[in-house]
Amino acid sequence: MVVAAPTRRAMLLALSAFAVARPGHAETIVDLDWKDLLPEGNLAIPNEMQGLLPHDEADMASQQPMSTGSRPDWNGQTVRLSGFVVPLDYKGTGLTAFMLVPYVGACIHVPPPPANQLVFVTTEKPYQHGRMFDAVTITGMFGTVSIQTHLAEVGYALSADRIAPYEG
Repeated sequence: MVVAAPTRRAMLLALSAFAVARPGHAETIVDLDWKDLLPEGNLAIPNEMQGLLPHDEADMASQQPMSTGSRPDWNGQTVRLSGFVVPLDYKGTGLTAFMLVPYVGACIHVPPPPANQLVFVTTEKPYQHGRMFDAVTITGMFGTVSIQTHLAEVGYALSADRIAPYEG
């Protein structure tokens, strides 16, 4: 599956706006958890929705918390976040774009998580993943964006410098 070129270009431009040269400073990596991405007062995704749901359970969508914004706290910073891979764009056999989601089944089954619980990840070096929903930890430049993919609206982007298998 391929992400539309204008959407991807817009995301890359948005992230580049946050790039700041920091000569003479050691890079600080901020460890994030999915709850960190929720604005104050936002509800977490209910436990019963965190898993695989059949497509015929569309009524579950009404229980999905609405995305009420995102947190710009880490714009332009290097962060580390773990989650699950939902492939979007390939170069050869490696992924160059994918969504990082907080739980297995997100975006494939009804309903997708709110935009503030989805991260659009790009990487210059294609990531050779094993299978859909691989658990990974990603380190790279983070920012808020508004991207619409064929699966869901996404509220954050991460330009990956490092993608590693998750080591709980």
